[in-house]
Amino acid sequence: MTMVNGSIRSKVPGNLRRLNYAAPSVSSLLQETMAPRKPSSFAKNRPPASIPTATTSAADGIDLTDTKRLFESISTGKLLKSTAAIHASSFGPMVDLGTAVMNSRLMENPLARKIILDATEHTFYSHFCAGKDLDAAAATLSRLWDAGLSAMMDYGLEHADDNHSCDLNLHEFLRTIEWTKLHQPGQVSFVVVKITAICPVSLLKRVSDLLRWENKDKSLNLPWKFESLPIFSDSSPLYHTPKKPESLTPEEEKDLGLAFERLTKICDHALQINTPLLIDAEDTSIQPAIDYFSYSAAVKYSAAACTGEKEDPLIFNTIQAYLKDAKDRLAAAKKAADRMRVPVGFKLVRGAYMSSENRLAASLGAETPIHDTIQKTHDCYNECALFLLDEISGGGGSVVLATHNIESSKLAASKAVSLGIKKDSPCLQFAQLYGMSEALSFGLKNAGFRVSKYLPFGPVDQIMPYLMRRAEENRGMLSTSATDKMLMRKELMRRLRSPASWF
Repeated sequence: MTMVNGSIRSKVPGNLRRLNYAAPSVSSLLQETMAPRKPSSFAKNRPPASIPTATTSAADGIDLTDTKRLFESISTGKLLKSTAAIHASSFGPMVDLGTAVMNSRLMENPLARKIILDATEHTFYSHFCAGKDLDAAAATLSRLWDAGLSAMMDYGLEHADDNHSCDLNLHEFLRTIEWTKLHQPGQVSFVVVKITAICPVSLLKRVSDLLRWENKDKSLNLPWKFESLPIFSDSSPLYHTPKKPESLTPEEEKDLGLAFERLTKICDHALQINTPLLIDAEDTSIQPAIDYFSYSAAVKYSAAACTGEKEDPLIFNTIQAYLKDAKDRLAAAKKAADRMRVPVGFKLVRGAYMSSENRLAASLGAETPIHDTIQKTHDCYNECALFLLDEISGGGGSVVLATHNIESSKLAASKAVSLGIKKDSPCLQFAQLYGMSEALSFGLKNAGFRVSKYLPFGPVDQIMPYLMRRAEENRGMLSTSATDKMLMRKELMRRLRSPASWF
């Protein structure tokens, strides 16, 4: 069975290796990143690696002007509903009202709760989510596949508080992976895994504190730590941990071991089914632990480290470009992975926790970890994307460029073409959230690139936190939302003038 990201061979090395090597310094890795490299045979005849501009994007074939072709797979009814949902979710007062209602005591009243959830299900939920369960999600998956798109299946789990909840969540992840066997190769590009769903958040905070302190004090011994890739860079903020944390208690170490066992079961099953895993990012208070789980799993399941052959990664970790240290951490992890011959992929996003990150930093009297301007975030995203594309052209690396930003997408697409990377390369794909940036998704697909939609599913009440974040994000992406609304209106007007085109 071949997947969008290529085959994954189910050869698994032994147990997680204890951390017993000296990780390369970030400064040496960045020097290596910037140093000239000998072109690989794959990229021998490629053009100079210049940074493309918006004016060079014609070479990528992305056309967002032909709305008939862009929306040909979407019925008029669905287009009308999507237009209304996008308008509503980008209207600030409505988002504020929805958030207030969801957090109010109304949700404690059974009747009011049912009315609110029913209204949500038939509006925002149906637009941004695939359905309540896998059976319902299958219909959405089929529609996407018929339209030429793949799906990243994301069971709508949020933070777990105890081992019992983690075990229940593990079962859902395993069911989702098993379910992918029922569909055609490529329909499911990834199964999304949330570490916060299989390890209690309180423990992730404890582990993150200890990892941060170890980064400050190299003499700190963490007996539970397995071999991993670099988690921090010299520019990473450490204000979350102002004093030395207590060591994990025996009970906490036991719980940490149980969390790793859950991740191991997920990875083992994914290997058997031949489905790569995408690890979601979280806020910076627990992100070090998320990275540790992701990278230690990548090391454990690194068949290339044992056979000497190139392997496609099982694990894709997420890098959030709105963080000031994103470029440095990405370079450190990628170069260390190359040096250790550990296949690992990356999903590049901008980030979705801006408000909470700013509040936390301010409460601790620290500088925000987020770029000061949106333009700096755009620049960081583009630079990270170009770095990863250059790595791919040199013969190593895999990336999912998850973005709703049209300019970033065109820049990356043009860069890939100029580097000689095939548009349908298993090492490169674009992704957008289901229900958002439809024009961009279809424009990229029509140009020949691999495109996936991030497809959440699950019970309405369980998936509400996800919906609130999507509404908040959509409100903050005014230019992208405006483009979607404009193109949808244009297509609706075209169909209104040509009734025969309604379908």
